[in-house]
Amino acid sequence: MKKRECEANLRLVPGGTPEAETDHPSSWSRPHVRSVAIASGKGGVGKSTLAANLALALGERGARVLLVDADFSQANLDLLLGVHPRWDLSHVLQGEKSLEEIVVQGPYGVRLVPAASGSPELADLDEYRLEVLWRGMSQLENDADVVLVDTASGVHRSVTWLCRAAREVLVVTTPEMPAFSDAYALIKLLQKQGLTRPPHLVINNADGPEEAEETAHRIRLVARRFLSLDLDVWGSVPADPAVARAVRLQEPLVTAFPQSPASIAIRALSEQLWDVVPPDPRVLPETHPQRLEA
Repeated sequence: MKKRECEANLRLVPGGTPEAETDHPSSWSRPHVRSVAIASGKGGVGKSTLAANLALALGERGARVLLVDADFSQANLDLLLGVHPRWDLSHVLQGEKSLEEIVVQGPYGVRLVPAASGSPELADLDEYRLEVLWRGMSQLENDADVVLVDTASGVHRSVTWLCRAAREVLVVTTPEMPAFSDAYALIKLLQKQGLTRPPHLVINNADGPEEAEETAHRIRLVARRFLSLDLDVWGSVPADPAVARAVRLQEPLVTAFPQSPASIAIRALSEQLWDVVPPDPRVLPETHPQRLEA
């Protein structure tokens, strides 16, 4: 009797693949819009601060930016942007929320995919879960011109994986020798793992143009000699006390101190990514959040 009841509940459906499987991550493609992984060989070089403010500078110029906090275990982009996410990537990995549901709206239309600080689920993601998350970004790219990915510091597996997955890599360093050395170590490892394009380079917290140029020249010289790589230097950001003040205020630098030297330099960097006539910065772009319906 039970067998006949089960057979009665079975029915044929059109096609050979269940409808639910069409929304499986394996059917998604990787993002097609321009994606830039922002990395550093060591912590403390201002990578996340640069990522957050570069995203806003791009938004100020009219670009639709998707900013991904991929510093999975020590996330802080929400603090730097002054937003308060209710959910984050840990809820996505636990199956409680979708990527569309955790996205937070920031200034200038920037959309943030937040992560959690100190979450054991995010601390050591394997390549399968990294691939699922990366392909999930393609579900958000219809409203994005640029995807910026703020990776963790160092040479963790998730960092090098995301650098190879993104279309471009931006390596941030400071003039100090430990930062210089670790930045070169990261570039060397990425090349060994098969990175197809030479990374871009930004010198942060430089005391002046001369120091920034000297640091960039030294890194380029070593990379050219030992790795046969011709690094593209995007520019530099000067040391600026306004950066620390903005962090304490929990407000982005480019909005808290828009005329500070660091803000001006970051806006110049944004032109490397989005060479479009900027709109009136006093008018925030309208945003129309969308969700994919099953």
